[in-house]
Amino acid sequence: MSLKAGIVGLPNVGKSTLFNAITKKNILAANYPFATIDPNVGMVTVPDERLTYLENLYLPKNTVPTTFEFTDIAGLVKGASKGEGLGNKFLSHIRETDAIVEVVRAFDDENITHVEGKTDPIRDIEIINVELILADLEIITNRLEKIIKKAETTKDKEAILEVNTLTKAKTNLEQNIPLRRVEFNEDELACLKSFNFITIKPLIYCANVLEDDMVVGDNSYTQKIKEYASLEGSGVIVMCAKMESELSELSDEDKKTFLNELGITSSGLDKLIFATYNLLGLQTFFTSGADECRAWTFKKGTTAKSCAGLIHSDIERGFIKAEVMSFSDLQTYGSELKVKEAGKLRLEGKDYLMQDGDIVYFRFNV
Repeated sequence: MSLKAGIVGLPNVGKSTLFNAITKKNILAANYPFATIDPNVGMVTVPDERLTYLENLYLPKNTVPTTFEFTDIAGLVKGASKGEGLGNKFLSHIRETDAIVEVVRAFDDENITHVEGKTDPIRDIEIINVELILADLEIITNRLEKIIKKAETTKDKEAILEVNTLTKAKTNLEQNIPLRRVEFNEDELACLKSFNFITIKPLIYCANVLEDDMVVGDNSYTQKIKEYASLEGSGVIVMCAKMESELSELSDEDKKTFLNELGITSSGLDKLIFATYNLLGLQTFFTSGADECRAWTFKKGTTAKSCAGLIHSDIERGFIKAEVMSFSDLQTYGSELKVKEAGKLRLEGKDYLMQDGDIVYFRFNV
């Protein structure tokens, strides 16, 4: 399953430093706008203690965690929707993502240039959001010019639905309301899907702070970001991108020791990965045995038969039943045999909706 989140923000807010930490790639992180020209793409491993438990229980030859994709998109500037700062190119990269992580600078540092002169996270957020809204508005306006006449003359139902849906979207965007905050019915959502609008994508804010603020808690900037995000129902992750980049160079044990010394239970990066994973509506099921323990990513609401196809198309095509036990039951009873003896091992059909933490063996015949 190929799903990806795009990291966006103004220049010099810490996007590329964050991306370095996420992917442990040494990409260019420079103190000037447009250090990142082409989108950098990297796979991130989703940390999951459940997979570690399965590995210790089964002692498999191979263990495979679940992953998803992060894309670092070059810094946007005011006027990007009109082509400023190579804006059109960068906006097209955002359209290709499934969710957006908007990095916001929440610290003062005279040694790091701010493209707008000084730190003001709400101004920065609104610059980005306005540019994304303007980009979507341009697409809607151009499309309505072509489709309105057809809808009026032919009375075609699909054309009328498209005009009404795009008009509804346009009205909200003109009021500075991103499409993710607008209620659309199933028909309207289906109509909007082909346009790949940016502002309909789920979004989370990443407040980038100095290392000291990670220890003492929120600063005045992060408080403002959280207040702003709460009004639109978006989440906020507070983290220090510089510290996360340094942590990424440490072993897991040294990283844990360092965080404990600071009194931090989990890294900001882990929190961001989990938050983005949830933002994308992703969940995890497991396959386990002596050969391999593996975590698989699926979209919430996916059937057992479709999940079987994530492993191999033949398993989906020849699907018979799914043997399912929950991770919590395995952890409670300690072994597959005891789970079965307790009557907690289930046989599920093709329409069963997979649940996060399901451990599955697919029966199939081709």
